[in-house]
Amino acid sequence: MSDWSTLWPVYLESIGQTLWMVTETLVLGGIFGLALGVLLYTTRRGGLLENRWFSGILNVVVNFFRPIPFIIFMTAVAPLTLALFGTFIGTSAAIFPMTIAATFGISRIVEQNLVTIDPGVIEAARAMGAGPLRIIFTLLIPEALGPLILGYTFVFVAIVDLSAIAGGLGGGGLGNFSIAYGYQRYDWAVTWLAVITIIVLVQAAQFLGSWLARKALRR
Repeated sequence: MSDWSTLWPVYLESIGQTLWMVTETLVLGGIFGLALGVLLYTTRRGGLLENRWFSGILNVVVNFFRPIPFIIFMTAVAPLTLALFGTFIGTSAAIFPMTIAATFGISRIVEQNLVTIDPGVIEAARAMGAGPLRIIFTLLIPEALGPLILGYTFVFVAIVDLSAIAGGLGGGGLGNFSIAYGYQRYDWAVTWLAVITIIVLVQAAQFLGSWLARKALRR
C-alpha cells in the first residue's frame, strides 16, 4: 500500500526536477542546436557561407553523435561530467549530457527546415546587397519559424524521454520516481502516476507548440 504522506512531497519534487531538466536542456540545446543547424545549412554547397571542408567536418561530427543511444551516451560521457561538475549523479549533472544529445538532434531539425526555404528568396536578398548575417537573422530564421516551433515541440517530447532515462541513471525527476518508488517496490500505482504526469506535460507542450506554430505561420 502506498504511503502517500511520504510519496506526495517526493512526487512534487520529481515533477520540479523533470521540468528543470527539460527546460534547461531545451533552452541550451535549442540555442546550440540552432547555431549548429544554421552552420550546417549555410556552409553546404551553394550556401551563404559555402565551405565544403568545414561542412564535411560538421556533418561527420553530427552523424557520429546522433545515433548513439542516450543511455549509452550518458554513461560514456560520465568521466567528463564528473570532471566538470564533480559528480555524474543528480539533476544538474544529468543536464550536461542531455544538452549535448539535444544539440545534435536539434541541429538536423533546423537544417531540414531551412532547406525548405525557396532559394529564390535568398538570392533576391543577396541581389539587394544583404549580407549573410542579415539574411540569416532577418530572412532564414523568420521564414522557417513556424516549422521550427513544431520541430522544437517534437524535441521537447524527446527531451522528456531523455529525462526519464537520466532519472533511471541517478538523474532524479519522474524517471527516478517511477523506478525507485514504483518499479522496484512493485507499486504500479506510483508507476502509472508518473506515466500519466508525463502524458499531461507532453500534451500541454504539444498544444502550446501547435498554437505558437499557427500564430507564426499566419503572421
